[in-house]
Amino acid sequence: MTIRLAMHERSWARIRERTEALGLDLDVVTCDDDGLFGPEKRQPETIEADYFWFSTAQNKAVFDAAERMKRIDVLQTFNAGLDNPFYARMAAKGTRICNSSAQGLAIAEYVFAQVMSVLHPIAEQREMQAAKDWRVTPFREISQQTWTIVGFGPIGEALAHRAKTFGAQVLVARRSPGDHPDVDRMGTLADLPEMLGASDVVVLACPLNDATRGLAGRGFFRALKPGAILVNIARGGVVDDDALIAALDDGTAETAILDVFHQEPLPEDHPFWTHPKVRMTPHTSFAGDGGKGRWDQLFLDSIQRYAKGEPLIREVDPKDI
Repeated sequence: MTIRLAMHERSWARIRERTEALGLDLDVVTCDDDGLFGPEKRQPETIEADYFWFSTAQNKAVFDAAERMKRIDVLQTFNAGLDNPFYARMAAKGTRICNSSAQGLAIAEYVFAQVMSVLHPIAEQREMQAAKDWRVTPFREISQQTWTIVGFGPIGEALAHRAKTFGAQVLVARRSPGDHPDVDRMGTLADLPEMLGASDVVVLACPLNDATRGLAGRGFFRALKPGAILVNIARGGVVDDDALIAALDDGTAETAILDVFHQEPLPEDHPFWTHPKVRMTPHTSFAGDGGKGRWDQLFLDSIQRYAKGEPLIREVDPKDI
């Protein structure tokens, strides 16, 4: 069976040799930055694809082209979260959508680097070094903490494994209960208020949907253990910004570590920029140097599964988009 494979021309230049080495019967068509296909610059309405690989952060023209194409059977996207309305529209047309797990390890490392920079007095120690000040600086150990992870996809799993390795008690709130060797207690969002009361660190790693939009609101912070650290690497819409600022101001939350926001880039007049208890980064938690290699390998594994008619990796149920 010949597979019509579509992707951006730069992506094909990068992955071509490894893809051809698979020995699959592929008919490859590439698009440019304007969403036009092949050397003839064909309009997307004339193109069909069995498999479209979104391999990097495509521009709007490529998204538009994918939506205008005659047919796409499978769209494998670089996104972990599928809250962009584009994906719902594609799923409604019958396109099967696979998301990405490649970011999970990098985001987990980001979370631990940021949290440990709060737990350890690193800035104070640097100041002591400059002042030649010799004294003990106590710090908090992860092994003495309870971590609650909201959401349990590839990012949540990577976080739980690392937190458990450090010796933390790990709680997880997700859509359905279950068991996992790195989780001490796994419940649903209905169990979250109880979990929050025991949590030293709360990491939001859930998709943005009707159940999670505004989840971290005033009730969430009323339930939170005083002095907890909140980390949001999910989506900005999961957090009520005003409720978070109020919780930081009254001491309910010690620190907020934020990598995602309602509006990106964050407006220059937003209070998060200058709030003393907010540590923010510009949606960069995914940017580890191993992500591209994991993403390429995920494509190579998945296209072979597609060719064999096997279940695809990371295929998302349309009702969850």
